[in-house]
Amino acid sequence: MAIVTVNPATGKHLQRYRELTATQVDAVLTQATTAFVSWRRTPLATRARHLRAVARELRKRQFDFASLITAEMGKPIAQALAEVQKCALNCEFYAANATCFLADERPEGAPRHRYVTYQPLGPVLAIMPWNFPFWQVFRGAAPALMAGNTMVLKHASNVTGCALALQQIFECAGVPRGVFQTAVVNAARAEKMVSDERIAMITLTGSTAVGRKVAALAGAAMKRGVYELGGSDAYVILADADLARAAELCAESRLYNGGQSCVAAKRFIVVAKVRARFEKLFIAKLAERRSGDPLDATTQLGPLARASVRDELHEQVQRSVRQGARLLLGGKMPAGPGCYYPATVLADVRPGMAACDEELFGPVAAIMPAKNQADALRLANLTSYGLGAAVFTSDKARGEKIARDELHVGNAFVNEFVRSHATLPFGGVKCSGHGRELGAWGIREFTNTKVISVS
Repeated sequence: MAIVTVNPATGKHLQRYRELTATQVDAVLTQATTAFVSWRRTPLATRARHLRAVARELRKRQFDFASLITAEMGKPIAQALAEVQKCALNCEFYAANATCFLADERPEGAPRHRYVTYQPLGPVLAIMPWNFPFWQVFRGAAPALMAGNTMVLKHASNVTGCALALQQIFECAGVPRGVFQTAVVNAARAEKMVSDERIAMITLTGSTAVGRKVAALAGAAMKRGVYELGGSDAYVILADADLARAAELCAESRLYNGGQSCVAAKRFIVVAKVRARFEKLFIAKLAERRSGDPLDATTQLGPLARASVRDELHEQVQRSVRQGARLLLGGKMPAGPGCYYPATVLADVRPGMAACDEELFGPVAAIMPAKNQADALRLANLTSYGLGAAVFTSDKARGEKIARDELHVGNAFVNEFVRSHATLPFGGVKCSGHGRELGAWGIREFTNTKVISVS
């Protein structure tokens, strides 16, 4: 079957690609297995040189790669460039630190003749989404490959050009054949790959529904996995918050990447005393964001990635209004070509409404009223998701206590919006998945923690 990519800003077809046959998939998996035999024995210093070469290739062609990201999924070009650059930094981070992260350890109190070593698992199947088509891949690929594994990428079909470009980057950087490969396959073929005995581990970023399905298949085959899934991040605005700063950061988090991010701010829970003022400031900040051609460097809000994403988002907005939410900004389907959707604000959102209970994957903000701090934290945790959350308050000690002890998420921030960093673990709890990416934690996820005893 053929895959046709579409420019979401214009609606025009970009490229046509053919899916791999069963025979071709078999060859990809065999090659990943063969490459693993030699790659796992390649010294860490040599792997690091390869990864630094990948970083150089990313930087050398960053404008080409950013333009491809923008063409296929609509990300504003300035954000696409930042994404490519972040991938290069991640490669360099693991090239510099993998030796330390994977060093043998003898825990205090352990017998003198025993120690722990970290060893690669084998070929890793990476099932990745379209919203950060380069970063999501490199977030797993850099540590997995530095740990000595090989990787096969099954990317979202609407960013197939990006998927093939990623394989080309590794090839141009001189990484040995078979260490990183892209498999252009449909979901049914990918499910068979999950169960294939040659695949040692799964890493998946995507919706909770897809994560459940893949995790069930991997679990049946007793395979490890890292799953970064959906999110409905709550940002709690307390009465003593710097409201102007909170409104600015909340607007930035809600609209970055068109609001198409699992870890974006989605529910804004505001205590009664400052709700009206925050709404006014927040709406003003959202309204001033410039929407337009994503290839224009001044554009801050581009189109959504696919027509189906926009249709689903608009249906959620309409359903929430019918359920009692107040539409304060946007909410109307624009005319003209492309998958554009305006910055939208829903107020008086409560549990039971689509805007509260479901993930809003686009530039729609749900403002939820809270009686006080206790009520705000109750509402923040009243979700099946647990990826990120933030609290805004002028009392940093109180904010830290809330972030540490009261917000049931994997990433809790005070007076700033949630985002990942190469040095720190990233992941969620509850229906937002399990396992961690990035930092020392991220590379050890892709290893067998093995005890050695010599007496």
